[in-house]
Amino acid sequence: MGACAVLLAALLLALAAQWVPPAAAAVGVNWGTISSHRVPPPVVVDLLRANRIGKVKLFDADPAVLRALAGSGIQVMVGITNGELAAIAGSPAAADAWVAQNVSRYVGRGGVDIRYIAVGNEPFLTSYQGQFQSYVIPATTNIQQSLVKANLASYVKLVVPCNADAYQSASVPSQGVFRTELTQIMTQLAAFLSSSGAPFVVNIYPFLSLYQSSDFPQDYAFFEGSTHPVVDGPNTYYNAFDGNFDTLVAALGKIGYGQLPIAIGEVGWPTEGAPSANLTAARAFNQGLMNRVMNNKGTPLRPGVPPADVYLFSLFDEEQKSILPGNFERHWGIFSFDGQAKYPLNLGLGNAVLKNAKEVPYLPSRWCIANPVQNLDNVANHIKLACSMADCTRLDYGGSCYGIGEKANVSYAFNSYYQQQKQDAKSCDFDGLGMITYLDPSMGECRFLVGIDDSKSSAVASCGCGCGVCCGVWVLFFSVFMYLRMMGSV
Repeated sequence: MGACAVLLAALLLALAAQWVPPAAAAVGVNWGTISSHRVPPPVVVDLLRANRIGKVKLFDADPAVLRALAGSGIQVMVGITNGELAAIAGSPAAADAWVAQNVSRYVGRGGVDIRYIAVGNEPFLTSYQGQFQSYVIPATTNIQQSLVKANLASYVKLVVPCNADAYQSASVPSQGVFRTELTQIMTQLAAFLSSSGAPFVVNIYPFLSLYQSSDFPQDYAFFEGSTHPVVDGPNTYYNAFDGNFDTLVAALGKIGYGQLPIAIGEVGWPTEGAPSANLTAARAFNQGLMNRVMNNKGTPLRPGVPPADVYLFSLFDEEQKSILPGNFERHWGIFSFDGQAKYPLNLGLGNAVLKNAKEVPYLPSRWCIANPVQNLDNVANHIKLACSMADCTRLDYGGSCYGIGEKANVSYAFNSYYQQQKQDAKSCDFDGLGMITYLDPSMGECRFLVGIDDSKSSAVASCGCGCGVCCGVWVLFFSVFMYLRMMGSV
């Protein structure tokens, strides 16, 4: 047997031994990229596979991310951003171009298993004041026609991720209705989803209910039962997730689509940035949710029928996200920015705990701190500059670095900026108040980060064994894999 055949056989055996078919996994993750410390996409895909995560939801159609997902077998939801909706809604040609550029080229050539296209991201959000509302149905119609032209409409489904503020109830879930101004649009959307076999996608955040209301019962946000249950006729609700979900079920019923499948586009709990955001709470919420998914428990209005899919928010922390809603916005990840698990979590996919990312290309182990021999009386403007560019939210109340002391605060701010600037020596000057050290200044739970070397992304993405025999074998393997998948064997 030749070397190529041996390698191919080994790859096929590894696939058979390790790969869990995506159809068996109802749990996926949101992969956001609003960060200056991005783990290279190939490393992220390895992380997903190591944790047997078979579904991923993206917020755009980043070419580097999609290239990395090629051949992985992971089911993908790509996103049309809200900013693209107007052009696509007004032009079938623009829709054709978007599908050709972001779907057809990868499905046909790269082997990305694109199952869904998200038309916008929470486009009906109240805070948008109707800015994107009129574009959603026309954009969906145009993209659907483009998929038909590309012979992809039977495989790639369109969805519209909605925030839970699209519906409301005066008191109990059974009284759920869509906002008055959305009733017609939601009826059109539900009709489209029903005819195409796609689910209604909703984002549910019990954490935000707790964060925004001092009267919200804390135990009602979790899954261990509540001393403040909501009684709704014959049904009793012991957690906010079920109550919110069934409010949507009721709202759909009132427009004639009460049986429409529902998928959870985003759900999760942040680990810091607010008094109720911490590792213990995040683990309790996410594990409670996963246990319910694994048990197929459903809700009072849909007993024994779990959501079609559940996408945890989020895969990583994203330190460049807006903190207008709160500091917690940068700390939703089940993994830290560099792919290290924050807490034990069983996703029900075959691993009892999360596995960490491997081969992360860190920058050298050095940090920027406040120079101990300098007077720091005039440091305020430097801290303001550093924290306006980099992330200092861990220093605030509810953060893991809160209370570390004034000088340590300065060092943390300096280092955050220094790492964001990829350890450029000039970025640690601060008029002589900063200095570079090779001794890790982390203390307790307060971790002083080391950034990621973006320049090594291409090296990580390479075959790693000389792109002669090895890459040729991979192409052959991938062809065999795609053929077997079409035949229903994997």
